[in-house]
Amino acid sequence: MARLSLQGIRKSFARTEILKGITLDVEDGEFISLVGASGCGKSTLLRIIAGLEHPDEGSVSIDGKPVDEASPKARNVAMVFQDYALYPHMTVAQNMAMPLIMGRLPMRARLPGMRLLTPGFAPLRREIATQVETVARQLRIDHLLERKPAQLSGGQRQRVALGRALVRNPHLFLMDEPLSNLDAKLRVQVRQEIVELHQNTGLTFVYVTHDQVEAMTMSNRVALLQEGRLLQVGTPDDLYSDPDSLSVARFIGSPEINVLPAQARAGGFEVGDQFIPVPHQLELGSDLFLAVRPEGVMVAGAGPRDGRQMVTLAVTRTGMEDLGGEIILHTAVKGLPGIDLRARLQKEAGGVDLDLRNLPLDLNLSFSPRSCRLFAASGARIRAGAERAASLPTSLESVG
Repeated sequence: MARLSLQGIRKSFARTEILKGITLDVEDGEFISLVGASGCGKSTLLRIIAGLEHPDEGSVSIDGKPVDEASPKARNVAMVFQDYALYPHMTVAQNMAMPLIMGRLPMRARLPGMRLLTPGFAPLRREIATQVETVARQLRIDHLLERKPAQLSGGQRQRVALGRALVRNPHLFLMDEPLSNLDAKLRVQVRQEIVELHQNTGLTFVYVTHDQVEAMTMSNRVALLQEGRLLQVGTPDDLYSDPDSLSVARFIGSPEINVLPAQARAGGFEVGDQFIPVPHQLELGSDLFLAVRPEGVMVAGAGPRDGRQMVTLAVTRTGMEDLGGEIILHTAVKGLPGIDLRARLQKEAGGVDLDLRNLPLDLNLSFSPRSCRLFAASGARIRAGAERAASLPTSLESVG
């Protein structure tokens, strides 16, 4: 295992700044995902950790030791790429053994014709074969050792690529979009296998993906990058339930979080024609954003209220996605031009008898202030002070 520390990493290509001062600590044995849209700099950051790129500024440390001048080999870091990078003329066993052969044999002895003439090669070959078989069993590909890549499925090739990296017993395991070439069903399967691999090995994993589902379901923590900056680092639930900014809130979650314009008033704020009292010290008349996730929105009167204050908005239905057990309802908010409100509705939830497929064109949607988050016009999160929130009714204390 290894602890990784990145301090003030900056990187530019030509005149384009890709990374803008990334500072991040990864603990021993942690699984952390770097997630963000294409071009945000996550793969460049991974290559800097591996030693394949060098930062313009900043430093990389592994177990407290700076490795900025160390070669990729000296860092003992294994990297798995999205295209597998397997040798097509070699068997699975040969592909997996290659890092050990390259690392343990002198240059001349790496040539196939010279290996048998190298003193001590026979016992070394048996040792390498044993290591390959051990890792292959762990990944459940020991029955494929004599096959070549062309004879394997996409998922099997990915496991071979994982095995080739794992056989080296690396300090750090780096993965760059390893599931992007797999179909949806196979991605779910290999995703679970990678999680099990992490649990079984206890190695430190740094995983790059643009897929938030991968990041949220696999990681101990998630680091969200946007345009070369680190927006937030935390557990999947931190980013989902407690985003630091509107950018984080919008990136995490599917469908995307609803964002409604609001205005600050004395003692609270208005959204639509409704007033919401909150403890925040807001600048009167300032523009705000109220965000609520689609799963927190319901058809008015169709869900349990328990005496809670609800925000209710008149909407017009504009579309509907039937996903089997649930429906994604798309609506336009009346009185707020250009503002959409999405609801993720369970067909059978809480004993409510509601025919979701035959909803009227005009209806009311409601949500509890408890499920909302409040943001300034700049996108910065507005949070309630703990001492003020403690005195609020429970239906309001979670706003912000």
